[in-house]
Amino acid sequence: MSFSSEVKAELQKIMPEKDHCVRAELSAFLFPETALDDPELVRRPCCRKAFLRGLFLKSGSINDPEKMYHLEIAAGSRNFAIRLKEILTSYQLRAKIVDRKGHSVVYLKDSSQIADFLALIQANVSLFSLENTMVVKDVRNTVNRRVNCETANIKKTVSASISQIEAIEYIRDHIGFEKLPVSLQEIARLRLENPDDSLQDLGEKLNPPVGKSGVNHRLRKLKKIAEEEKL
Repeated sequence: MSFSSEVKAELQKIMPEKDHCVRAELSAFLFPETALDDPELVRRPCCRKAFLRGLFLKSGSINDPEKMYHLEIAAGSRNFAIRLKEILTSYQLRAKIVDRKGHSVVYLKDSSQIADFLALIQANVSLFSLENTMVVKDVRNTVNRRVNCETANIKKTVSASISQIEAIEYIRDHIGFEKLPVSLQEIARLRLENPDDSLQDLGEKLNPPVGKSGVNHRLRKLKKIAEEEKL
């Protein structure tokens, strides 16, 4: 069963407690475009919710939230779509209208807005399911962003290490470490011996220890010496 069918199956089990709410919900099935011409029909907040519930049952749909967030109601005429949008706006729902083959559709694409709509029409079980999916997707996206960030950082670190080692090996073979200041000799040998270490790890192995910025400064000096020698 699709998520849309599950929502409608839940809504079908809801029985309005008041007769005026029953009339409002039934009007969404029988004559929705003219129902709003009767100011009494949807005057009460409970009746407006019942009307929206009936309207969704008749001509609404919602995508599987695992795939995408999208809820829509086929409104028919442009005029009815505008009036329906006004009702939704009164509940702080930022609905939009699109025309398809001469028919207007009112839709929501924001996950939190869809959740608010489900709460409004009392689809509480479906709301819980949607919110669970939202949490899982948010965690998954957060993990993916962190993994991508870590991967990028690793690639950057590896690339920098390779570049540093190439410069140090050039100095060793063409200049000689003995011609370098002691501080540069130390970091040059440490980098060759520990190609996978981070700047922080390298700094902690120096005596006395040096911070990341200090290690980076020394390695930059070595790269500059190599580049100037190549010229």
